Amino acid sequence: MPVPPEATTAPPRTGVIHNIGYRNYSGPRLGRSYATRSLFVQSLRSAYGLGRSAKSKVLPMLLVGAVCVPAVIIVAVAVFAKSEQLPVEYTGYLTDTGTLFGIFVAAQAPVALSRDLRFMTVPLYFSRPLTRTDYVRAKFAAMTVALLILTALPVLVLYAGALLCGMPFGHNTLHALYGLGAALLYSLILAAIGLAIAAATPRRGFGVAAIIGVLVISTTVAGIGWAVLHESGRADPSTANWAGMFSPSTLVDSLSTWLFRLPHGGGPSWPPSTGAGVVFLAEFLVIIAAAYALLLRRYRKF
Repeated sequence: MPVPPEATTAPPRTGVIHNIGYRNYSGPRLGRSYATRSLFVQSLRSAYGLGRSAKSKVLPMLLVGAVCVPAVIIVAVAVFAKSEQLPVEYTGYLTDTGTLFGIFVAAQAPVALSRDLRFMTVPLYFSRPLTRTDYVRAKFAAMTVALLILTALPVLVLYAGALLCGMPFGHNTLHALYGLGAALLYSLILAAIGLAIAAATPRRGFGVAAIIGVLVISTTVAGIGWAVLHESGRADPSTANWAGMFSPSTLVDSLSTWLFRLPHGGGPSWPPSTGAGVVFLAEFLVIIAAAYALLLRRYRKF
């Protein structure tokens, strides 16, 4: 049966292209270095909850207060007692508050890495000129600086208080520099260990638990090892200080005591010899290099 002509005629096209104002970007291309700096700044701000919810700011700010308020109290007591020196060494204060630094890195290292893994935003970073090495470098630098802020603040508070109280300038300046050096050592090794563990899992809770577990277990092993070696080596008690190699906190405590020739107390607080000090320093550098290499390898697959 023949088909009517009107049935074979296609309806006229009525589509319209609307110009809604989108234009190609014609500004400057800022490149990899700008992207790396931006990622560094964003990661550093996130470590203290800046640019995030109010709840995210609570723990970092509490930790800042927890490490600085005792320093203010120490200065106030020294002023009231009219002391000529602070009752605590700058490096010794960092040793006493080292647990708070561990809590900070356990809470914030997963924020720096685990969320990107969980929500699969890492491939989006690498779709831009940013390379895997740039990403790792920015995250590592941001966590190190975030920790350095936390560790250096109480040293600066103690130093400022000592100078305002009229305590000797030369002695306090020198020992404050020792304290800042120890703060840098703490920041480097804790950032390396924390980020290497956090990069292994997209679950923030698992990362927090794993970092705390590693720090607590290593410190416990170092303490037990020192006690056992100290009891079994009474002829040379300093042999027990090899146990300082087993924990990041005791390793940094030993290194700062050895490097800056500071007086040492009980426990694994200094290498037993100059050769041992070189071994401790080598271990410190190997841990940081190994953690950085693991981070690079972790992100190679993306």
